[in-house]
Amino acid sequence: MNKKAFLLVFIYTFCFSVFGQDNSWPLQKCIDEAMKNSIEIKISQLQVKKSQKLHNSIANQMLPTVSFTGNQSYNFGSTIDPSTNGRVSSNIQNDNFYLNAQMNVIDFRAFANAQKTKIDIEKAKADLAVIENEYQLQIVESYYQALFTQELLKIQKQQFKNSEFNLTRIQKEVEIGSKPQSDLYDMQLNFTQEEVKILETEQLFLIQKKQLFQLMNVENTSIAEVVLEHFVNNNSIENSFENNPKIIAAELNYKGNLNETRLQKADNLPSLTTFYGFSTFYYKPLNQPDVVVDNFNKQISDNKNHQLGLQLNVPIFNGFRNSRRVSATKIEAEKSKFVIEQEKLKIKNQIDIETQNKINLEQLEAKLAQMKTFADASFRTSQSKFTSGVIDAVVFSAVKNQLLSTEYDLLKNQLQRQFTDVKIHLIQGKSL
Repeated sequence: MNKKAFLLVFIYTFCFSVFGQDNSWPLQKCIDEAMKNSIEIKISQLQVKKSQKLHNSIANQMLPTVSFTGNQSYNFGSTIDPSTNGRVSSNIQNDNFYLNAQMNVIDFRAFANAQKTKIDIEKAKADLAVIENEYQLQIVESYYQALFTQELLKIQKQQFKNSEFNLTRIQKEVEIGSKPQSDLYDMQLNFTQEEVKILETEQLFLIQKKQLFQLMNVENTSIAEVVLEHFVNNNSIENSFENNPKIIAAELNYKGNLNETRLQKADNLPSLTTFYGFSTFYYKPLNQPDVVVDNFNKQISDNKNHQLGLQLNVPIFNGFRNSRRVSATKIEAEKSKFVIEQEKLKIKNQIDIETQNKINLEQLEAKLAQMKTFADASFRTSQSKFTSGVIDAVVFSAVKNQLLSTEYDLLKNQLQRQFTDVKIHLIQGKSL
């Protein structure tokens, strides 16, 4: 018998833990699911991969380009005889083959372009980090809004048990004649009002959970049973905000604009290119059956030509067009430099506001805790007075609502302080 009882308890505990965990959604789990399902983040991740594919290193850009060209043509009438280079009146078939290779020996634009594509990769990663950071802030805000309502619902249901007890007691006392019927009416009104408030809170909580799961892009058919957990942030708060992804993205944008200036200046610098060319041809007169020409293989072998050389290109004058482009990129770089300072100022101000908000919440918490102590004492004495008939149901209901309000205000203040810690942590560019 003891073994059976132990087995039943074990099965019940196991089932509760398994199914309870499925409906329990801590903040970190919500963020992980949201990051995994976000379409915007997936698009940005593909942009990072695209930037990586577009990146060409210096070595890659300095590799030679090789091309092969073959063409067949027919010349009719007066044309050039390939065997004599003289003009003849004849129809000739020409088959020409060219192999060309070219390699940059000195190309300042290639150096600047390689650096640009490298910066583009880092910029794409920074843009992805910005999207992830802002998305996490949205998840955290939505999560805590729902958590506030969940905790309010708990307090309301806890206080509702007291209302059920008092309503039952008043009904019995009215039946035996120790309480007037008006007290029962007052208690029934108060009881119904609390039922309506609980129903409204449940409906609001359900809507907020739906909004949270829609934001995470997660389908959950049992959303009514979802329970949110308190988040404990053990990370210390620092004043540093240099790791904020918006600042990093702005710095990379400035770095990219500086490189764009170097890229435009490269058009004013000389370039040195080496090249190699190989060509051969085959020809055949079409309207001269008496003319004997060598076969295809022999002509291809005999007509080979090689060309090897260096080409130096020195820009001299381009109508000042490139100088104007260089000036424009310098102005753009100056603009992006101010954007860095602007982003730093925004982040600093945001952290200052949230830090002050946290200080205010900490100061307020002591007063709210004191109010709750007084509200608890007032409720206990009012319960005794209501039981003995000293006060009526209306006064007792007001005292109980006051206790409910102070309990929720204290708990919400504590949750808001947690929320502020998490926000500051994310604004600083750190992960939870």
